[in-house]
Amino acid sequence: MKPSICLIFKVHEPSRLRLYRFFDIGKESHYYDDFANRSAMMKVAANSYLPMNEMLLKLIKSTGGKLKVAFAVSGTALSQLDRYCPEVIDGFRELSGTGCVEFLCEPYYHSMAAVGNDAEFIHQVEKHKLALKNSIGAEAVTFVNTDMVYNDAIGEKVQKLGFNTILTEGARHILGWRSPNYVYRGAYSPKLKLLLRNAGLSDDLSLRFDSRGWSEWPLTADKYYGWLCGCQNDQVVNICLNYKIFGDYFRKETGIFDFFESLVNTVVGDGKFNFATPCEAATRKAVDSFDVQDPISCEDEERDMAKWLGNELQKDAFNKLYALEEKLSIINLPQLWEDYGHLQESDHFYNMNTKFFTDGGTHRYVNPYDTPYEAFINYMNVLADFALRVQNELN
Repeated sequence: MKPSICLIFKVHEPSRLRLYRFFDIGKESHYYDDFANRSAMMKVAANSYLPMNEMLLKLIKSTGGKLKVAFAVSGTALSQLDRYCPEVIDGFRELSGTGCVEFLCEPYYHSMAAVGNDAEFIHQVEKHKLALKNSIGAEAVTFVNTDMVYNDAIGEKVQKLGFNTILTEGARHILGWRSPNYVYRGAYSPKLKLLLRNAGLSDDLSLRFDSRGWSEWPLTADKYYGWLCGCQNDQVVNICLNYKIFGDYFRKETGIFDFFESLVNTVVGDGKFNFATPCEAATRKAVDSFDVQDPISCEDEERDMAKWLGNELQKDAFNKLYALEEKLSIINLPQLWEDYGHLQESDHFYNMNTKFFTDGGTHRYVNPYDTPYEAFINYMNVLADFALRVQNELN
């Protein structure tokens, strides 16, 4: 059997918070910067999502369905696309109709609920699965957690929710001598297949494609395919990319679109590999179990959760937010639940990450705050108002 290449594209846009001052608490409960959210989505849709959707559809047709890809589209991205750029969703629906594109399930709000609250995690997974079906017409059978956060406990939860495949990081400190280019099974969830991101081949595109200081620049399709051929004795190479790299992170002028088209045609023409969706790749036999006690992610060199929960600011905000869950359950007001969901988005905690300001933002993430302390203060002002609303409903 030929080795497979799985291309997985991440699509996410956060609900950016407006500048929320201490004196707004108790007076104004609209938390979001609607102008910034609309502007960002319109820009990325025009530069990236629309032209790339069009290219994928063309390549699927020109290769006779041999190109297959997968998308992880967050619920917040779906809702903003529906509001500002519904033509992108139309494109996703058309791609889904080809039978060559798989859409993956994740927590609706791109949150860390998997380590915050089990009931909320289950709710968001089910909400996202329904949203994919309603907006795109896709039945999600493969799961990917926010930024691929995973450990054995999360694997057990995901299997209980009916998923048999999950995507996560091929973390070196967990794999040891083993390769990420094989199918694994959960250590305590033996029916759960694990597909692992190939960090090197993914980051070569996501982070280094336009880096003139990189020893491999310029990266051509032939060169990249040569690296792929070094994996032709393996089972599956999982290349996970932010969809924004096409046209937004890397402008059209860098050649990123031409690179991708040439790469697809080279892979199909040479015939050493086939493209596969994650659910197809997971039909292969697992070679070993994957035991993960502490959560891993696809972020940072350490591949852990430090980007979201690595300092006291982040932990304080995270714990105070999830402490409101019980009160919210008693009140059960839809608008409060909606705001609660948006306040869980991982981006808010990422903005408070102190390391972000020393590593240059390794994943080209744009932080709207000058310091993590500003991010913390703004978030906590919003959270104080939200908590006040919750308490007022209880009284």
